[in-house]
Amino acid sequence: MYSFLNLIRWKNLLLIALVQVLIKYALFEPFYIDTSLDAFTFSILMAATLFLAAAGNIINDIYDIETDTVNKPDRVVVGKSISEKVAYNLFFVFNIIGVALGFYISHHVGKSPFFALFVLVSASLYIYASYLKQLPFIGNLIISALVALSLIIVPIFDLLPAITPFNRATQITFFKILLDYAFFAFIINLIREMVKDMEDIDGDYKAGMNTIPIAIGRYRAGRIIFLLSIIPLFAVINYVLLYLYKQEVAVIYFLLFIVAPLIYISIKLFTAKTKKDYTHVSIVLKLVMLFGMLSMLLYPFILK
Repeated sequence: MYSFLNLIRWKNLLLIALVQVLIKYALFEPFYIDTSLDAFTFSILMAATLFLAAAGNIINDIYDIETDTVNKPDRVVVGKSISEKVAYNLFFVFNIIGVALGFYISHHVGKSPFFALFVLVSASLYIYASYLKQLPFIGNLIISALVALSLIIVPIFDLLPAITPFNRATQITFFKILLDYAFFAFIINLIREMVKDMEDIDGDYKAGMNTIPIAIGRYRAGRIIFLLSIIPLFAVINYVLLYLYKQEVAVIYFLLFIVAPLIYISIKLFTAKTKKDYTHVSIVLKLVMLFGMLSMLLYPFILK
């Protein structure tokens, strides 16, 4: 069971589930926003997302056997605890379930064309693992966009179908709030993916991959990641100054749990040299992502 949980990256799935629950019950419900999904149908949407994400994690592990054997030999699951055949079967089953649930929820909200989103996600995760991951920057962009989509998919199915001429302004306001969060998730994940490329450069090189540090060298790649790390820092500071400056609790939260760690990350990236340095930065980035999403709990106070 533990090997299976590691294979599907249960901690990452838990974070996705937490974020979607926060969107529904910390952002929509307290403000009585008109929505299309009740508790049951929302759980179907969440399950569809999680099954597809789990399938993506499995296929990623299958294609990463060679690199993980060098980079993380103690974390290799496929080929050791779980056979490659079983992993492939799980990948196909999870994909079928995820897409089927997506088909159901699309019809439920009366937006059948939205079903294409689930097919697109399923195909993108496979293409990413089998091909795009080996290309410098493109693979990082694709997986980060999919992470952002795991947030946006909630308002797409919960807010958009419930728009009327009377609530349009409110629905669009909350959709824009979530677009800001999606951008935050995108840029933080993009930086983290590039940090992981620096961390895994030895195994990636051995496997013949062409990630950014391999294509342009460690030093240049490190400087690019450092420059990218400044973007979310200034974006969050700008967000606080524009929207939260009158909310003392929110300002303190953002300064302590998001701005300060982002400053720390930028400093560490500027001085990082070893695999251990990049592993540490990757962990802090994940925590920043978590605290960023937990800030949704503040909105009942921010928008009161």
